[in-house]
Amino acid sequence: MATKLAIADDPDTIVAYCEVMEEHEDNRRFLIECQEWFGKEITVLGNDKYGRSIYNVFEKTRYLAGPGGARCTGELKKRVREEFAQPNDLNVFGYTMDEVNRLDRFIDANNDVAIKAPLIDRGLNKQDCLAMIHRAGIDIPKMYMLGFNNNNCMGCVKSTSPAYWRLVELHFPHMFEKMNAMEKHLGRSVCKIDMRTVANRYPDKYKDLGSPELVGNKYWRPQLDELPDDIIAKDDSPDIECGIYCHMAAGEYE
Repeated sequence: MATKLAIADDPDTIVAYCEVMEEHEDNRRFLIECQEWFGKEITVLGNDKYGRSIYNVFEKTRYLAGPGGARCTGELKKRVREEFAQPNDLNVFGYTMDEVNRLDRFIDANNDVAIKAPLIDRGLNKQDCLAMIHRAGIDIPKMYMLGFNNNNCMGCVKSTSPAYWRLVELHFPHMFEKMNAMEKHLGRSVCKIDMRTVANRYPDKYKDLGSPELVGNKYWRPQLDELPDDIIAKDDSPDIECGIYCHMAAGEYE
C-alpha cells in the first residue's frame, strides 16, 4: 500500500524488493499481482554474498538476534537497500499508524536518510492496508492467512514468543527443526519465557534454573526442542477492516 500511494504521488517512483529465500513461496505470486496493480516493474534485489538466505547469515556471522536486532535483516535487507539507493533518493517506508514509534527510532538512527511514510501520513493501520489489498482483488500473503501477524520468514528470529514458534512448527515443521538445529550449532536460543511465568507454570524448572535474584536470570531461554508441551500455537493474524481513512486513501488511486 505504501508503494501504491507513493506511485500515486510520483509516477517515477522506483519499486524494489529484497528477496529472502526463507520467505513463503506465495510471496512470488503476491509480487507478480502487485506488479500488475502498480503498472510498474519491481526490481528484485538480494545479497548474493549470503545466497539471499538467513541461514547463511547465521552460519557466517555466528549470530541470530539480540538487542541490536536480527543480523539477517541487516545483511539481507538494510545493506541491500543502502547499496541500491542513490544519495539523493527519497526512501518510502511502509510503517503504519501502529508503528509510529518504529519510524521515530529509525529517523533517530538514520538522520542522513530522506524518509517518506505515506501510510502514517494518511492515518492508515495494518488492518486498513490488508483491507485495501483485498479491495484491489489481490489475495493477501499466505502467512497472514495461516495465522501470522507479519509476512516474515517461515520462522523469524525477531520473534521470541514460544506460541509463535509453535505456530511455525504447526505449519512449517521442517523450518522449526532447521532453526532448532541452528540453535544447537551456535549454542543460542530464540525463545524466552519470563521467570515469573516459569515460577507459576513450571515450578520444577524454576527450581532447576535457580533464584532470579541470585543468578540474574529474568528469562528462561529454552531451545525449540525444550519448549514445554502445554505451549500451543497462537493464531495472531490481524483483522481485515477498512476504516474511514482507508476509503479516503483508496480514492487517491482508484
